[in-house]
Amino acid sequence: MPDRGGGPTGPRIRVGRPSRRVRTLLMTLGVLAVLAMLFVMFAGYWTDWLWYRSVHYSSVFTTTLWTKIGLFFVFGFLMALAVGINIWLAHRLRPPLSAMSLEQQSLDRYRMGIAPYKKWVLLAVTVLVGLIAGASASGQWRTWLLWVNGVPFHQYDPQFHKDVSFYAFDLPWYRFLLSFGFAATVLSLVAAALVHYLYGGLRVTSPGARATGAATGHLSVLLGIFVSLKAVAYWLDRYGLAVKSSDFKATSNWTGLRYVDAHAYLPAKTILFCIAAICAVLFFATLWRRTWQLPVIGFGLMVLSAILIGGLYPAIVQKFQVQPNEQAKEAPYIEKNIEATRKAYGLDDSEVSAYEGEAAKNADRKQLRAEADNTASLRLLDPNVVSPTFQQLQKVKDYYSFPHTLDVDRYKTPDGKEQDTVIGLRELNADGIPEHNWINDHFKYTHGYGAVAAKGTTTSTTRRGAPDFIEDDLPARGQLPEYEQRIYYGEKTTQYSIVGGPQKELDYSSRDGEKTYRYQGDSGVKLSNPITRAAYALTFSEPQILYSGAIGDGSRILYNRTPKERVEAVAPWLTIDGDAYPAVVDGRIKWIVDAYTTTDGYPYASRTTLGDTTADSLNDQDGERSVVAQQNKVNYIRNSVKATVDAYDGKVTLYEWDTKDPVLKTWKKAFPGTVKPKSAISDSLMEHLRYPQDLFKVQRELLTRYHVTNPVTFYSGSEVWQVPDDPTNKGNSVPPYYLSMKMPDQKKQTFSLTTTLTPKGRDNLGAFVAVDADSESDSYGKIRILKLPSDTGVPGPQLVQANFNSDDKIANTLNILKRGDSEIEYGNLLTVPLGGGLLYVEPVYLRGASTDLPLLRQVLVSYGNKTALESSLSKALDVVFGQSEPSDSTDDGQDNGGGGGGGGGDDTTKPPTGDATVAEALKDAAKAYQDAQDALKKDPQDWTAYGKAQKALKDALDRAAKAEAEAAKKGQSQGTGQQDQKQSQSADKADDKARREDT
Repeated sequence: MPDRGGGPTGPRIRVGRPSRRVRTLLMTLGVLAVLAMLFVMFAGYWTDWLWYRSVHYSSVFTTTLWTKIGLFFVFGFLMALAVGINIWLAHRLRPPLSAMSLEQQSLDRYRMGIAPYKKWVLLAVTVLVGLIAGASASGQWRTWLLWVNGVPFHQYDPQFHKDVSFYAFDLPWYRFLLSFGFAATVLSLVAAALVHYLYGGLRVTSPGARATGAATGHLSVLLGIFVSLKAVAYWLDRYGLAVKSSDFKATSNWTGLRYVDAHAYLPAKTILFCIAAICAVLFFATLWRRTWQLPVIGFGLMVLSAILIGGLYPAIVQKFQVQPNEQAKEAPYIEKNIEATRKAYGLDDSEVSAYEGEAAKNADRKQLRAEADNTASLRLLDPNVVSPTFQQLQKVKDYYSFPHTLDVDRYKTPDGKEQDTVIGLRELNADGIPEHNWINDHFKYTHGYGAVAAKGTTTSTTRRGAPDFIEDDLPARGQLPEYEQRIYYGEKTTQYSIVGGPQKELDYSSRDGEKTYRYQGDSGVKLSNPITRAAYALTFSEPQILYSGAIGDGSRILYNRTPKERVEAVAPWLTIDGDAYPAVVDGRIKWIVDAYTTTDGYPYASRTTLGDTTADSLNDQDGERSVVAQQNKVNYIRNSVKATVDAYDGKVTLYEWDTKDPVLKTWKKAFPGTVKPKSAISDSLMEHLRYPQDLFKVQRELLTRYHVTNPVTFYSGSEVWQVPDDPTNKGNSVPPYYLSMKMPDQKKQTFSLTTTLTPKGRDNLGAFVAVDADSESDSYGKIRILKLPSDTGVPGPQLVQANFNSDDKIANTLNILKRGDSEIEYGNLLTVPLGGGLLYVEPVYLRGASTDLPLLRQVLVSYGNKTALESSLSKALDVVFGQSEPSDSTDDGQDNGGGGGGGGGDDTTKPPTGDATVAEALKDAAKAYQDAQDALKKDPQDWTAYGKAQKALKDALDRAAKAEAEAAKKGQSQGTGQQDQKQSQSADKADDKARREDT
């Protein structure tokens, strides 16, 4: 027939297999696609490996990785095997013929649909449950490593007399195994029941027997395994009572057995264990009896017993035995809890001494004044206030910044004496980079430069109220020894940088222009390999890393650059302190990081929540001082490791600190070679180690209750203390303060960490607590508690601040200072025991209008019932102890420091000659201000008198400002500064403006 298709005629084209070349191309593309997917999936692991290798802690990466992989495959395989075998067994035990019923007829289509894919369905189900179980098990790598490497504590719980390691290391692993066994049994039971039902072994609506003998035996064995596991759970629950938390005596963190636990729950758990074991035997017996009658009866008995014995009986004991005489019944268990808690938190060696809190009436005031100079180096520079001053005077460029809260350390003076020092690093501030682009952000602006330090007890003699710097300028120079000033790793360095390649970095700016630099360290990961570059391009979602010409020979990528995250990465088993602090050690800036070993399995020791107990007014909004905790709720903590991070090359070093800690010994077995011995700490580093703040915060929170060792007193709650609110920072608790001081039983000053505690619900002082924070001291870590009589009204921080604020003279002086919209800011309220009483010292800063430059202007001092506000600490102490009359001036001179190392010595700076004129003018200003207030009180409508007073006030202030400017000018011409000429002139102008606004 003719072709009617309308198209050309010719041979038919036969569609067949693609050519060999096409098949090869498709196969190649497929392999490349698979490799690309694998590369994307595992690029993160590859970059992690490179990073750990660069910091020489590759063993940490491999140990954790292989542990996770091992747990994943072992428990994933066991789960898949358990579920798979039971599915296969249920299918194997199916009846040969299904009963002819509507139920079975409706199931036929499902059986027929699954029949061709039975093996694949079995494989899919087992793989799925295996993956889920393996992923869950891999998260237990810490539990596994603690169990397999655990060492004994050689301390025993008072109830079962088992080593603490059983509760800390063994019991958590046993509980995981138990939960895994329950999961495997339940999943197997459900899967087997579904298969039996699908193939007719179980019937719901069909006539006759509900289950075949094979199905009955199979499911009975699984139920028997489940009940056996329940019996094991009851047995382990007995030991779990020793680490169980409960509500008791107004706390939700009480841990350990109480009377009802020992006399009701403990025997109940034992009885339930026996009942469950018998019930399990009855289930296993169905293999021969082929009936569920006895097992069901036994299971019902077990459930009923759990309700009656495990629930009702303890409630009866609590109601009718404990509550009528709770104090006597609970006293032995309270005593055990107190003893265990004090051991677990390192409070067992704390020393409580009675302290009157008030000096004797016939005390020699002159002698007290002399003792004030020697008792403490009273720090006037508040690290939480003066950071803006450091910013204004020493930041130099916007792309530098200091932390919001500076750090307190000790450095030696030229004559070899130690002095408390406030220190901060001039770190890179990415937000201040002039123009943001990829090169600037990651290649040019890469590091900060230099440390800035100031004396803690004095202020500048040439710039009134400003810090007295012992290390400043850019590049930094001063009293600190020579050191590498570049800061590539710091608390504010959160973005990656690529250094060492063809693109040079900005080193620092000087009067001669910008200096460039090329990184010389061996830190970071080399980017010479294109595969490595591709991996990092993928990890950081930045394709330019792959092809940018700014990357070449020698290029290295630096990341994970904050001290806390570096230590946490190389030691993921540690809890990191919230405050890493810098120190100049052996020619380098080293970040010192305190790290803790913790557990929540110490029997009888009450738990605490780290995030809550370490929060105070020093925790800033940026989270620089937040605690990095793997385990937030703990009941055992030790400062077992001191870590350092080099600010230049990022090298992380872990040093053993607590050589007796069994938890650290366990982790050292798990990660051998990662922690250096304590003997490896150099003398120069040892000088800067200190007792950590976060540990002390945890201990003081526990001390509010556990300073009491008498169970009767503990039960009554009559001696409960609380951490007071910070009187200068509302809504936050008062932080502990580092301070060189001596307690009444000490002969010389020691670098200490101090805090105050008040009785619960009251504002008078309950106790003063100090811990020896000097790492070179023989009594390092010793906690001394001065307990004040509960029937006295010794004021606490809140009341002392209220007394300051309610003093008319102090209020008037501060009001004059605040004129011109200036702001008063109170510094840290320091407390020092002195002569049987308590000395309070608080610096007062003035922040000029429209400026962020807090400068020390006055010092508040209180002792007993006397208060003083003076321009220097020494003058305020003289007034309080009756050695001089209070000044009528808001500013008698430029000496705001108060003298030498004692923090309260004689003024060593001769005041400018204009001071007398200033004092006189300000005295007239104060009188004019009071006249104006009196005029308004006398007659609110008498604006004539008020106007005259205001004019007199203005004239007096103008005279004071003019005299002060002349005095300051003369003082500046005599002083010697370390700033270059341009910076000095700018600072002088700013200071002059600030003084006028302050006045």
